[in-house]
Amino acid sequence: MSTLLTHDEYCSIAKNISYPINPFINGKYIAPLSGNSMETINPATGTTITRVAACGPEDVDLAVEVSRKSFNEGSWSQKPPSERKATLIKLANLIERDQHELAVLESLESGKPISECQLTDLPETIDTLRWHAEAADKIYDQMSPANTNGIGMIIREPIGVVGCVLPWNFPLMMLVWKIGPALAMGNSVIVKPAEQTSLTTLRIAGLALEAGIPAGVLNVLPGLGPDVGEPMGRHQGIDAISFTGSTEVGRLFLEFSAKSNLKKIILECGGKNPAVVLSDATDLDSIAKHVVFSALWNMGQNCTANSRLIVHKDVKQELLIKIKQELKSWYTGDPLDPKNQLGAIISNEQYEKIIAYIDSATKEGAQLIHGGKAVTSGNGLFIEPTVFDHVTPDMTIAKEEIFGPVLGIMTVESDQDAIDLANDTCYGLQASLFTSSTIKTHQYARELQAGTVSVNCYSEGDITTPFGGYKLSGFGGRDNSFMAHDQYTEIKTIWIETD
Repeated sequence: MSTLLTHDEYCSIAKNISYPINPFINGKYIAPLSGNSMETINPATGTTITRVAACGPEDVDLAVEVSRKSFNEGSWSQKPPSERKATLIKLANLIERDQHELAVLESLESGKPISECQLTDLPETIDTLRWHAEAADKIYDQMSPANTNGIGMIIREPIGVVGCVLPWNFPLMMLVWKIGPALAMGNSVIVKPAEQTSLTTLRIAGLALEAGIPAGVLNVLPGLGPDVGEPMGRHQGIDAISFTGSTEVGRLFLEFSAKSNLKKIILECGGKNPAVVLSDATDLDSIAKHVVFSALWNMGQNCTANSRLIVHKDVKQELLIKIKQELKSWYTGDPLDPKNQLGAIISNEQYEKIIAYIDSATKEGAQLIHGGKAVTSGNGLFIEPTVFDHVTPDMTIAKEEIFGPVLGIMTVESDQDAIDLANDTCYGLQASLFTSSTIKTHQYARELQAGTVSVNCYSEGDITTPFGGYKLSGFGGRDNSFMAHDQYTEIKTIWIETD
């Protein structure tokens, strides 16, 4: 059970923490062959936390070499599933042991509120890893229907060397969403963390060795996308790439695969997710809480953020009053202070992008009804929760993924108009539907074009449900659930003649 410490206690951990700065290859931290390094910045203060190694193509080659060797030798790939399970559970226990330090590392690098890191990200990281560990010896293969002349066995085998390319918004959670099923199925794994948030992934690599994962099975390469991500995507020795991030970069990985060895590509990309409030919605207090949370969680830097509130005209005004009231309980400030629900924007580039979206909304005629300004705090990157009303479908903030604490409100005349407007996007990751009608729940949840539809709440589901998107939001597979394991395996038929 995760519990919050005090602001002073978190500051003390931050002052005394040691930073892993080198790539983790073949069971140890080593200097990068590239000889390069990069700054990692605390977005809440603008100060340099440390310098982290910036790997290059030669480091990718080395990591692929040791990964392939470990896979072929079978130190992990041939280990009984029950033994892999036990080792991964031990890793989860070590993460739990070090949870306070990991939460601080995550908060310092990402600007995320410590309360979110401590009470959400760490518990879900631990639970996710344990769930995939437990699944390792519980996924059964199949026999084909009986045949008098033969027996057909359909079996899963680990695909080989898996590359995992992580986003910066949920570094720990996205790490285990990928390495959990990939390792559980017996693969060797190479992880490229986002250049903004490398520290927790590097720390987990050391814990993996302590847990008993053999050298060469889990390798971590910090660095820039063109220097590490692209060489991984083009590498002939990597069998699959799992990527979470922008649709633009996701397209590149498909190109890299096509131009190399046709490696399997699994993409979880962007979203422009709607919260749809129908005419018969009644519990507006609850709806306001879900709408605000879905738009502001992690400063809106979330691929499932409900940045479009599509609301029926009959309930709009009363709901707006409750949303404004709910916003009063969201405080922005020092991420290490547990009282703050909103921390810093990840980088100056992202900060400027969000401010540009706010400016464009005003210029295009949307009505600002809350926030809209930067929050001055030294050199920190903070933005107020921002809400626009009278947003129309042609406006930029109605079409493009903002990835910031900005909510646009769109009013509709009918429930069917709400569904049609919700689907009027090139994305399809998540949608929230609010209604008091069972009939509308079933009808409209099916009509909404999204990989996850939550009803009378904002949710991404849980570890037991597959997560991924329609249209430009996803490609090639799903995270979470047993389905996540399939994408890291090859399916083999063994046919045995009996006559």
